[in-house]
Amino acid sequence: MAQTAAIVTELKRQLRAHGLTYQDVAEALGLSEASVKRLFSERQFSLKRLDQVCALMGMDISDLVRNLAPEARIEKLTLSQEQELVSDIRLLLVAVCALNRWRYADILAHYTLAEPELIQCLARLDRMGILELLPGNRIKVLVTHDFTWQANGPIQRFFESEVQQDFLRCRFNGPGELRLFVSGMLSPRSNDTLQQKLRRLALDFRHCHDEDQALPLDQRYGVSLLLAMRPWEIDAFEALRRPESNKVFPGGRPVVSR
Repeated sequence: MAQTAAIVTELKRQLRAHGLTYQDVAEALGLSEASVKRLFSERQFSLKRLDQVCALMGMDISDLVRNLAPEARIEKLTLSQEQELVSDIRLLLVAVCALNRWRYADILAHYTLAEPELIQCLARLDRMGILELLPGNRIKVLVTHDFTWQANGPIQRFFESEVQQDFLRCRFNGPGELRLFVSGMLSPRSNDTLQQKLRRLALDFRHCHDEDQALPLDQRYGVSLLLAMRPWEIDAFEALRRPESNKVFPGGRPVVSR
Protein backbone atom coordinates (compact mmCIF):
# COMPACT_ATOMS: atom_id res chain seq x y z
CA MET A 1 0.00 0.00 0.00
CA ALA A 2 2.89 2.37 0.72
CA GLN A 3 4.10 2.17 -2.87
CA THR A 4 0.54 2.68 -4.17
CA ALA A 5 0.17 5.79 -2.03
CA ALA A 6 3.50 7.12 -3.25
CA ILE A 7 2.54 6.59 -6.89
CA VAL A 8 -0.82 8.35 -6.46
CA THR A 9 0.88 11.23 -4.62
CA GLU A 10 3.38 11.60 -7.45
CA LEU A 11 0.53 11.43 -9.97
CA LYS A 12 -1.19 14.36 -8.21
CA ARG A 13 2.06 16.32 -8.20
CA GLN A 14 2.57 15.76 -11.90
CA LEU A 15 -1.02 16.82 -12.68
CA ARG A 16 -0.44 20.08 -10.81
CA ALA A 17 2.87 20.60 -12.60
CA HIS A 18 1.11 20.16 -15.96
CA GLY A 19 -1.72 22.53 -14.99
CA LEU A 20 -4.36 19.79 -15.16
CA THR A 21 -7.43 19.41 -12.94
CA TYR A 22 -9.65 16.52 -11.87
CA GLN A 23 -12.12 17.73 -14.48
CA ASP A 24 -9.47 17.34 -17.19
CA VAL A 25 -8.82 13.80 -15.98
CA ALA A 26 -12.56 13.07 -15.89
CA GLU A 27 -12.95 14.10 -19.53
CA ALA A 28 -9.97 11.98 -20.57
CA LEU A 29 -11.31 8.90 -18.77
CA GLY A 30 -14.96 9.45 -19.68
CA LEU A 31 -15.95 9.66 -15.99
CA SER A 32 -17.57 12.24 -13.75
CA GLU A 33 -15.35 14.54 -11.72
CA ALA A 34 -16.77 12.97 -8.52
CA SER A 35 -15.71 9.51 -9.74
CA VAL A 36 -12.19 10.76 -10.43
CA LYS A 37 -11.93 12.30 -6.96
CA ARG A 38 -13.00 8.97 -5.51
CA LEU A 39 -10.32 7.16 -7.52
CA PHE A 40 -7.66 9.40 -6.03
CA SER A 41 -9.00 9.30 -2.47
CA GLU A 42 -9.40 5.50 -2.49
CA ARG A 43 -6.30 4.95 -4.66
CA GLN A 44 -8.22 2.50 -6.83
CA PHE A 45 -6.42 2.90 -10.16
CA SER A 46 -6.27 0.05 -12.64
CA LEU A 47 -3.12 -0.07 -14.74
CA LYS A 48 -5.19 0.92 -17.78
CA ARG A 49 -6.57 4.05 -16.09
CA LEU A 50 -3.20 4.95 -14.63
CA ASP A 51 -1.71 4.69 -18.12
CA GLN A 52 -4.52 6.91 -19.50
CA VAL A 53 -3.84 9.64 -16.94
CA CYS A 54 -0.11 9.46 -17.64
CA ALA A 55 -0.78 9.71 -21.39
CA LEU A 56 -2.79 12.88 -20.73
CA MET A 57 0.45 14.44 -19.49
CA GLY A 58 2.61 12.88 -22.20
CA MET A 59 4.16 10.48 -19.69
CA ASP A 60 4.52 6.75 -19.09
CA ILE A 61 3.88 4.90 -15.83
CA SER A 62 7.63 4.26 -15.70
CA ASP A 63 8.17 8.03 -15.47
CA LEU A 64 6.11 8.14 -12.28
CA VAL A 65 8.05 5.26 -10.75
CA ARG A 66 11.37 6.81 -11.75
CA ASN A 67 10.43 10.03 -9.94
CA LEU A 68 10.00 8.07 -6.71
CA ALA A 69 13.74 7.49 -6.44
CA PRO A 70 14.89 8.74 -3.02
CA GLU A 71 18.17 10.27 -4.20
CA ALA A 72 18.50 14.03 -3.82
CA ARG A 73 18.47 15.37 -7.36
CA ILE A 74 17.93 18.78 -8.91
CA GLU A 75 15.28 19.56 -11.50
CA LYS A 76 16.56 22.97 -12.58
CA LEU A 77 19.55 25.26 -12.12
CA THR A 78 19.28 28.83 -10.90
CA LEU A 79 19.62 31.71 -13.35
CA SER A 80 23.06 32.56 -11.94
CA GLN A 81 24.21 28.94 -12.33
CA GLU A 82 23.06 28.86 -15.95
CA GLN A 83 24.85 32.16 -16.55
CA GLU A 84 28.02 30.63 -15.11
CA LEU A 85 27.76 27.78 -17.61
CA VAL A 86 27.28 29.94 -20.71
CA SER A 87 30.04 32.33 -19.66
CA ASP A 88 32.64 29.55 -19.94
CA ILE A 89 32.34 27.41 -23.08
CA ARG A 90 34.67 24.75 -21.69
CA LEU A 91 32.63 24.44 -18.52
CA LEU A 92 29.46 24.15 -20.64
CA LEU A 93 31.12 21.49 -22.79
CA VAL A 94 32.04 19.40 -19.73
CA ALA A 95 28.52 19.85 -18.31
CA VAL A 96 26.92 18.62 -21.53
CA CYS A 97 29.28 15.64 -21.68
CA ALA A 98 28.54 14.78 -18.04
CA LEU A 99 24.77 15.05 -18.54
CA ASN A 100 25.16 12.61 -21.42
CA ARG A 101 27.07 10.18 -19.15
CA TRP A 102 30.53 10.55 -20.62
CA ARG A 103 33.37 9.17 -18.51
CA TYR A 104 36.35 11.26 -17.43
CA ALA A 105 38.66 9.40 -19.82
CA ASP A 106 36.24 9.90 -22.72
CA ILE A 107 36.24 13.68 -22.29
CA LEU A 108 40.03 13.80 -22.17
CA ALA A 109 40.33 11.58 -25.24
CA HIS A 110 37.93 13.62 -27.37
CA TYR A 111 38.60 17.24 -26.39
CA THR A 112 41.66 19.46 -25.97
CA LEU A 113 41.29 19.86 -22.22
CA ALA A 114 44.28 19.33 -19.94
CA GLU A 115 43.63 17.10 -16.93
CA PRO A 116 43.91 19.95 -14.36
CA GLU A 117 41.44 22.02 -16.42
CA LEU A 118 38.98 19.14 -16.69
CA ILE A 119 39.17 18.42 -12.96
CA GLN A 120 38.60 22.10 -12.25
CA CYS A 121 35.49 22.12 -14.45
CA LEU A 122 34.14 18.97 -12.81
CA ALA A 123 34.79 20.43 -9.36
CA ARG A 124 32.81 23.55 -10.31
CA LEU A 125 29.94 21.40 -11.56
CA ASP A 126 30.12 19.44 -8.31
CA ARG A 127 29.72 22.66 -6.32
CA MET A 128 26.75 23.61 -8.52
CA GLY A 129 25.05 20.32 -7.68
CA ILE A 130 24.93 19.06 -11.27
CA LEU A 131 27.17 16.09 -10.51
CA GLU A 132 29.27 14.47 -7.83
CA LEU A 133 32.96 13.96 -8.54
CA LEU A 134 33.82 10.61 -6.96
CA PRO A 135 37.22 9.00 -6.20
CA GLY A 136 39.05 7.91 -9.31
CA ASN A 137 37.49 10.82 -11.21
CA ARG A 138 34.22 8.94 -11.61
CA ILE A 139 31.23 11.15 -12.43
CA LYS A 140 27.80 10.72 -10.86
CA VAL A 141 25.13 12.94 -12.44
CA LEU A 142 22.67 14.40 -9.91
CA VAL A 143 19.90 15.82 -12.12
CA THR A 144 16.42 14.36 -12.35
CA HIS A 145 15.10 12.45 -15.33
CA ASP A 146 12.96 15.47 -16.26
CA PHE A 147 15.69 18.08 -15.71
CA THR A 148 14.99 21.26 -17.69
CA TRP A 149 16.69 24.57 -18.32
CA GLN A 150 15.16 27.85 -17.11
CA ALA A 151 12.45 29.20 -19.44
CA ASN A 152 13.96 32.18 -21.30
CA GLY A 153 17.07 31.76 -19.17
CA PRO A 154 20.76 32.04 -20.14
CA ILE A 155 20.92 28.52 -21.66
CA GLN A 156 17.84 29.07 -23.83
CA ARG A 157 19.15 32.47 -24.94
CA PHE A 158 22.50 30.86 -25.76
CA PHE A 159 20.63 28.29 -27.84
CA GLU A 160 18.69 30.98 -29.71
CA SER A 161 21.71 33.17 -30.42
CA GLU A 162 24.47 30.64 -31.11
CA VAL A 163 23.06 27.14 -31.50
CA GLN A 164 19.73 27.34 -33.31
CA GLN A 165 21.05 28.72 -36.59
CA ASP A 166 24.00 26.34 -36.47
CA PHE A 167 21.56 23.44 -36.10
CA LEU A 168 19.35 24.58 -38.99
CA ARG A 169 22.28 25.20 -41.35
CA CYS A 170 21.73 21.86 -43.01
CA ARG A 171 19.76 20.40 -45.94
CA PHE A 172 18.54 17.50 -43.75
CA ASN A 173 18.85 15.00 -46.59
CA GLY A 174 21.71 12.85 -45.31
CA PRO A 175 21.78 9.65 -43.25
CA GLY A 176 20.23 10.15 -39.83
CA GLU A 177 18.75 13.51 -40.86
CA LEU A 178 15.10 14.50 -41.17
CA ARG A 179 13.21 17.77 -41.43
CA LEU A 180 9.41 18.02 -41.35
CA PHE A 181 7.39 21.13 -42.08
CA VAL A 182 3.60 20.91 -42.12
CA SER A 183 1.07 23.73 -42.08
CA GLY A 184 -2.70 23.79 -41.83
CA MET A 185 -5.63 25.09 -39.82
CA LEU A 186 -6.36 23.42 -36.48
CA SER A 187 -8.92 23.84 -33.74
CA PRO A 188 -7.65 24.60 -30.22
CA ARG A 189 -8.52 21.01 -29.26
CA SER A 190 -6.49 19.56 -32.13
CA ASN A 191 -3.66 21.91 -31.22
CA ASP A 192 -3.70 20.59 -27.64
CA THR A 193 -3.82 16.99 -28.86
CA LEU A 194 -0.75 17.47 -31.04
CA GLN A 195 1.11 19.26 -28.26
CA GLN A 196 0.49 16.27 -25.97
CA LYS A 197 1.85 13.95 -28.67
CA LEU A 198 4.93 16.15 -29.09
CA ARG A 199 5.57 16.05 -25.34
CA ARG A 200 5.29 12.27 -25.48
CA LEU A 201 7.75 12.25 -28.39
CA ALA A 202 10.17 14.24 -26.25
CA LEU A 203 9.78 11.62 -23.50
CA ASP A 204 10.39 8.84 -26.03
CA PHE A 205 13.57 10.66 -27.04
CA ARG A 206 14.68 10.73 -23.39
CA HIS A 207 13.87 7.05 -22.94
CA CYS A 208 15.96 6.13 -26.00
CA HIS A 209 18.76 8.29 -24.63
CA ASP A 210 18.59 6.49 -21.26
CA GLU A 211 18.46 3.02 -22.81
CA ASP A 212 21.39 3.71 -25.15
CA GLN A 213 23.68 4.80 -22.31
CA ALA A 214 24.55 1.14 -21.87
CA LEU A 215 26.12 1.09 -25.35
CA PRO A 216 29.80 1.91 -25.94
CA LEU A 217 30.49 5.56 -26.71
CA ASP A 218 31.59 4.82 -30.28
CA GLN A 219 28.10 3.44 -31.01
CA ARG A 220 26.27 6.59 -29.85
CA TYR A 221 25.95 9.84 -31.80
CA GLY A 222 24.96 13.29 -30.65
CA VAL A 223 21.46 13.94 -31.99
CA SER A 224 19.15 16.93 -31.49
CA LEU A 225 15.41 17.09 -32.13
CA LEU A 226 13.44 20.21 -33.09
CA LEU A 227 10.86 18.58 -35.34
CA ALA A 228 14.03 17.99 -37.27
CA MET A 229 16.81 15.56 -36.56
CA ARG A 230 20.46 15.17 -37.49
CA PRO A 231 23.76 14.08 -35.95
CA TRP A 232 25.74 17.23 -35.12
CA GLU A 233 27.90 19.26 -32.75
CA ILE A 234 27.87 23.03 -32.35
CA ASP A 235 30.83 24.94 -33.78
CA ALA A 236 31.97 26.15 -30.35
CA PHE A 237 32.43 22.57 -29.16
CA GLU A 238 33.85 21.27 -32.43
CA ALA A 239 36.63 23.88 -32.25
CA LEU A 240 37.86 22.14 -29.08
CA ARG A 241 37.77 18.61 -30.49
CA ARG A 242 40.89 16.61 -31.21
CA PRO A 243 41.09 15.84 -34.97
CA GLU A 244 41.75 12.16 -34.33
CA SER A 245 38.48 11.83 -32.40
CA ASN A 246 36.25 12.53 -35.43
CA LYS A 247 34.20 9.63 -36.76
CA VAL A 248 31.65 8.98 -39.50
CA PHE A 249 27.94 8.40 -38.97
CA PRO A 250 27.11 5.21 -40.96
CA GLY A 251 26.70 6.16 -44.61
CA GLY A 252 27.28 9.88 -44.06
CA ARG A 253 29.69 12.74 -43.41
CA PRO A 254 32.12 12.92 -40.45
CA VAL A 255 30.26 13.77 -37.25
CA VAL A 256 30.84 13.44 -33.54
CA SER A 257 29.12 11.88 -30.58
CA ARG A 258 28.01 13.27 -27.27
